This record gives sequence, C-alpha cells and structure tokens, in this order.
Amino acid sequence: MPNPIADPLVEGVDVSATSGLVRLDSTAEGVVVVTLNRPQRKNAFDADLISAMEEAFSTLHAQEHVRVVFVRGAGGMFSAGADLEWMRAAADRSEADNRDDAFQMAKMLKALWDIPALTVALVEGGAFGGGAGVAAACDLAIATADAKFSFSEVRLGLVPATISPYVVQAIGPRAARGLFATARTFDAAYAEKIGLVTEVVADAAELNKAMDRVIDHILSCAPGAVADSKRLVHDVYGHRIDHGLMDMTAHRIAAARVGEEGQEGVRAFLERRKPSWAQG
Repeated sequence: MPNPIADPLVEGVDVSATSGLVRLDSTAEGVVVVTLNRPQRKNAFDADLISAMEEAFSTLHAQEHVRVVFVRGAGGMFSAGADLEWMRAAADRSEADNRDDAFQMAKMLKALWDIPALTVALVEGGAFGGGAGVAAACDLAIATADAKFSFSEVRLGLVPATISPYVVQAIGPRAARGLFATARTFDAAYAEKIGLVTEVVADAAELNKAMDRVIDHILSCAPGAVADSKRLVHDVYGHRIDHGLMDMTAHRIAAARVGEEGQEGVRAFLERRKPSWAQG
C-alpha cells in the first residue's frame, strides 16, 4: 500500500502528530490499514500513541472514498494495553491531570467508533486492557486462534473505565462484569463466544485471507448505505418499538429508496450489472 501522506485518498494527516507511532496505508479502492507501530513496546498505549491514533481515526471521518478501515498492531501483537512507564508517571500526577489524560483515550476510542466506513480489528498475539477496548470499538474483530485477551485493570487497583462503553456494547453487561471483576485472561474462542471477536482464524496467514474476504464484501456495498446502516443500529438499539421508532425507520428506508445509491442499486440489479460503487 502507498504512503498515505502522498496518497490523495487520505488527506490531512499531521505527520508530526503521528511521528511513526501509527502507520496509515491506503489503496485506490478505499481500503485503509491503521497500524499501531510500537512493536518494541508491544504496541502499548502512552500519551503519544493515543494522540497519533486519534489523529488517524479523526482524519478518516472526512474521507468520502474510504470503504473499510482495518486496525492492527505491528510485530505480531495487537496491543499490550497501557504502557507501564506511562502508568508509573500517571501515579505521580494529580487527579485533574489524570482525568485530562484519560479523556484523551476516551476521545481516541470515540474517533474510532465514529468512522463512517466499516472498521475491523485484526488481532494477533493479544489485546489487553485498552487494546481489547479498541477491538470492541470496531464493527468487526477477527482474531488468530492463539490470541489472548484480558481486562486486567482491577489487578492494579484500577477500573476499565474509558473502554467500558464499547466493551459492554459488544459483550453485554453480565459478561463485562465477570471479566472486569476477575481480570482473567481468556482465549479467542471464548472472545468469539461472548461477542468481543466476530471471527477466529487459524493463524496470521488466515488473518490476511479474512481481510481479503472482508474487502471483497465491502466493495460490493454502497458506501453511503454502509454509513447509514451503522447509524441506524445506534439509533434503534435499546429503544422501545413504538410508533415513533416505526415512523423513523420508515422514513429512513423511504429516503434510501429515492436516494442516489438506492436508485443506482435497484437499476443495476434489474439491468443485471454491477452498481457504480462495485466497478473495477
């Protein structure tokens, strides 16, 4: 994949902000790979990495041609969670300073959550603490069979606060309570069972094949409809099915039917051809 700074598909990346901690690669078809690039620290989070990730994720909000965003870690490890040196320094700061620090993590996760395109975590090695939170904040998470997961914060007298909205959304409150409270390490099979992971593959080679399958699927889908469908889930989840919700969903499908993508998609189906977004 080309360097995104020179690639017109992804514009506006602040090179000084990312400074090599996050690698952002893209293709002309709209496939973007965001790689956490601290392999010497097992891609553990510190303030600089979190800032670089937020910058990368926020940049992708305005890129109309981005179809799918993969998030992975360099060096065969997704993320070991919080960097120990960063945590040691945090212990000497005031509560107000720690609140500001934690809010940066919360902003980074929300920037990932708000990406309009499909987002997919590719988990190798392990995803611990905040790393598991990043996987939960993606629309899909694919893991190798030997990957490990843990929410280990309580072992340090801490709580998995900033990642909790995404983890609870992914696995539900009961599973979250048990895993948060015990801090136990679990494997990819269990992560799939509870919904933290959506697919388990044998190894890194199969992970790349799974990535190709996702690309094939998403390039056949209308990008605007993908973004609208993601928003639809947010807008209906947890709401009572009443007249207001029924009316809202009827308006959504009516707007889609008369919209540019809806018109093109139905025409292409009837004419037995590929729609414009699936050409190539």
